[in-house]
Amino acid sequence: MSSSNEPAQFFRFYGGSLNQISEPGVEVQLAVADSWLVEAGRVRNLNAHFERFARWVLAVDAAAEPQLADFFDAVESMLPLEGRWFPRIEFHAEAPQGSRLHFRLRTAPELAPTVSLWAYVDGDTRQNPRVKGPDLSFGMQLRRKAQVHGADEAVFVTRDGFVNEGALSALVWWRGDVLCSTSNQLPWLPSITRDEVFGLARDCGNTTQLELATPQSLAGLEVWALSSLQGVRPATSMIIGDDLVEFAAPKRADGFQKRLKMLSSKVR
Repeated sequence: MSSSNEPAQFFRFYGGSLNQISEPGVEVQLAVADSWLVEAGRVRNLNAHFERFARWVLAVDAAAEPQLADFFDAVESMLPLEGRWFPRIEFHAEAPQGSRLHFRLRTAPELAPTVSLWAYVDGDTRQNPRVKGPDLSFGMQLRRKAQVHGADEAVFVTRDGFVNEGALSALVWWRGDVLCSTSNQLPWLPSITRDEVFGLARDCGNTTQLELATPQSLAGLEVWALSSLQGVRPATSMIIGDDLVEFAAPKRADGFQKRLKMLSSKVR
């Protein structure tokens, strides 16, 4: 398979196998979703994505458990060995029992080397911030709103003024030699990439910490947006109302991006 401008392919898991079907005629409210980058047949920590997806699915529908192992095997067998892809696995809770697991094979979009941020300060109205799926559409809407404001990514900022996470990404920042991110006091999505980056930082002898931080307290720091698609992407600034907080030029990002790529392995 080639990744050259091909439309997404959509599959339903039923009867022990993935069967290609047409896209749903209406937008599906995803109960659970997960996605990752496949590059030349290599993926970072694919089992972690499967395990996270399984935990979320079983919290919604324990009856799906007997299907999950076979579903993951079927998905892994379909991951292309060439090109750049951004597949997504989905759980549709409204579908009939036994046909709720789906797989979407998509080409990976190209990304700019840096990202600019826009603070969303109108309150976190997500249904379930700790699970990917129910609020995925809302996150995409916020990203489009960020673009209207001249930025690339929206960032949830609490009513108390603390940075939480991006609409579709995790955020980390450097205070000297300490790598920091959002406090567990806030409802953020468990990020596999953040765990990987924190692990790499500790391997390099750096301290990591979680904290409550305002956008203004990040001024002059090196700030990154993280995701399975983009890995490490340095942030240049954050728009907050009429103000602009500018971040430091990246010094560590390239090194960590290279180390992240070294964590990838062949899918088969």
